[in-house]
Amino acid sequence: MKTNENSTHSPAGAALLNDPRTQGAFTTAKNSIKIYGTLGAAALLAVIVVASTGHTVNTFMWVRAVLLPVIAVLIHRITASAARGSRRAFERVSTLAVIMPIAIIGVDLIPGVCPPWYVAMQVVCMLPVIGVAFITRGSALRAAFPKKR
Repeated sequence: MKTNENSTHSPAGAALLNDPRTQGAFTTAKNSIKIYGTLGAAALLAVIVVASTGHTVNTFMWVRAVLLPVIAVLIHRITASAARGSRRAFERVSTLAVIMPIAIIGVDLIPGVCPPWYVAMQVVCMLPVIGVAFITRGSALRAAFPKKR
């Protein structure tokens, strides 16, 4: 078996990757990212509606509303790569799933950055990503991608 930083490194690792629990966890993670993308698109639509009705929408809100659905597509692709055995992709998804909610919600909570309705929308958008953080730290995926020594 060829080994590189993107593989599971052993036949045992490959067997764990094909385990129904592992693939089930990846399916749930990918579906969670799809939900995040859908919620992000709804947030973008809300910003468009609010702006078109004459209410104030700042540049930060526009940029965030446009970028988050795009990022969802990228994270979904990375998650699919992890499901095929890429350790590097798994580590990226695992890290992003923790950092994104903290960064996004943390910035939104800075007074004056955005209105409360937008903060609430962003929190709702991050709930599926928080779920992915728990999934990537669950026993099935930890077994498939054990930490390197």
